[in-house]
Amino acid sequence: MATRRRMQFVRGQVAWMVATVLALSLLGSLSYELFFVCSLIGLLIVTELTAPFNVTPEWRSRLKWLILAGLAGFAYVVVRRIVEILPPEVVPW
Repeated sequence: MATRRRMQFVRGQVAWMVATVLALSLLGSLSYELFFVCSLIGLLIVTELTAPFNVTPEWRSRLKWLILAGLAGFAYVVVRRIVEILPPEVVPW
């Protein structure tokens, strides 16, 4: 059964992601990469805002793997963008 804190976390993350889609749509810059990066930022913020003070539940300890995967995806997006900016003669592939 879901705890109150877990549902608070899920609601916060879903609200952040919906607000991200709406904001990016209104700005006319909705893309998968921007949505991913903004959602990752939201995940980090919601994780910190809903962190318990005394006891860490088991489901929160598994969040570190999700955050680690998100940071790896962010690194991939950054490297891809850097490769796009560099001139073709700098990048060997």
